[in-house]
Amino acid sequence: MSLRRRWTGPLLLATLLTALAPLPATAAPPPPAAAPVAAADTIPSRTEAAGTAATVPLPSLSATTTQVASGLRRPTALVAPDDGTGRLFITEKPGTVRVYHPDTGLAPTPLIDITSAIDESGNERGLLGIALPSDFAQSQDVYLAYTALPDGAVTLARYRLDESRLEPLLSQPHAEYNNHNGGQLAFGPDGKLYWSIGDGGGHADPLGAGQRLDTLLGKILRIDVSRTCGTLPYCVPGDNPFVGTAGARPEIWLYGLRNPWRFSFDRADGSLWIGDVGQGHWEEIDHLAPGKGGLNLGWSCYEGLEKFEGGHCVPGAEYTKPVFTYSPYTGGCSVIGGQVYRGKKYAGLVGGTYIATDYCSSTVWALRPDGRGGYEQAEIGRTPTQVTSIGTTVDGEFYMVNDLPGGLHRVSFTREEPTCRVDRTVKTWGTGTTVDLTVTNTGSTPVNGWTLEFPLAFGQKIISDWNTDLTQASNVIDAVNAPQNAVIPPGGSVTLGYLAEHTGDASAPPRFMLNGDACAIGR
Repeated sequence: MSLRRRWTGPLLLATLLTALAPLPATAAPPPPAAAPVAAADTIPSRTEAAGTAATVPLPSLSATTTQVASGLRRPTALVAPDDGTGRLFITEKPGTVRVYHPDTGLAPTPLIDITSAIDESGNERGLLGIALPSDFAQSQDVYLAYTALPDGAVTLARYRLDESRLEPLLSQPHAEYNNHNGGQLAFGPDGKLYWSIGDGGGHADPLGAGQRLDTLLGKILRIDVSRTCGTLPYCVPGDNPFVGTAGARPEIWLYGLRNPWRFSFDRADGSLWIGDVGQGHWEEIDHLAPGKGGLNLGWSCYEGLEKFEGGHCVPGAEYTKPVFTYSPYTGGCSVIGGQVYRGKKYAGLVGGTYIATDYCSSTVWALRPDGRGGYEQAEIGRTPTQVTSIGTTVDGEFYMVNDLPGGLHRVSFTREEPTCRVDRTVKTWGTGTTVDLTVTNTGSTPVNGWTLEFPLAFGQKIISDWNTDLTQASNVIDAVNAPQNAVIPPGGSVTLGYLAEHTGDASAPPRFMLNGDACAIGR
């Protein structure tokens, strides 16, 4: 089905998979302020990734999905073995891994069953992540992330397919709360295994874990699972950023995360994209250059770009800002970090474009570096309800799974020219700005009654408006037609505008939706 138009069906009753993380039985004190933090100048410049990069404007893209399998039990992640079989491995929350092949469908018998080891209590615990090493065809090793019995400890384990044997490698206690487990696993371009763990759950980081270096909660870890070191069944790479830092866990690669449910590496340039679930005001996406360990992504001092009231801040720390934020006031609740498209079939349309979604709103976000340090962005459709993960085949083509009712969907992209265009005129002074918007109907049928939805930059607040009935919720604006301009004929335009105060960022809105359809951006 085409997913360009806003999906309006009812959501199924399930809370988002924000995933949970573990904490030591007795928490050590926070590290001293002198602990390594990421300097502001370590935030990488954003350039177009290597490989095929499309030039099609993002509002001209439309996401389409086709359901190819059903009957999955709360699927959480998917991965493709590079063994020439064309299969997908799909994790199910109760503790099984299922196999799908495009020719034969979903195999009825699980490939892996570790239900006896899984703590599935609460909505967010269970089997959460899966990764395969580059030598999988020979080693038959599968890496799994899950919450373990008896008390929900977040656990990384190796499963040896040829022996049907589960080998726990690393565990982080997580008994206090059953949410925020993280759970993403991925091998990086360096061959090391990366694992995300949430901040320990609860509300507003009650454990103060995000900014602490003495716990694995609220982190992305980096370890070497190809070797053992001493009593450890893995090794800590010597170039991890906190090796040798007193009181810090050496496995930590990044910190200051709330619940990085899904992250991925761009297979063309090795950069890291992270979708980090917010507290309630902001969902965020981070994009980091290859090898940038040690960065502090802000939580719980910051939620997105906003200082978090009551959060934990470390004196003197510097924070790496997200490259994209959105407010859940649009109906979202949990960002589902996706992938950069590097396949061949749609390379001319979405090559080099990052695709993500949201568990509740089902919005498909498209982001692409603009070559000037910023990002193009657009909403390009809707996914099926409650998507939990976006994965790729060995060739880079997209699939996604959704939690309830438990399906597997193949993702396609088409070019669909926008039926609207918005031109922007901005005038700024001091802490104020006026923005005039000209909305043109580029379609072939009249628009009878309209709502123009767009976000404001952080720190902007509407003071007054004209030629529209405008409401603001967080940074999301809904501008509804006035009685005199409700009809926009084909080729016709209406003009509206607003006056806003700002705290430094006076930029114009970066994207617009007219009655649920993405608009092209003019001047």
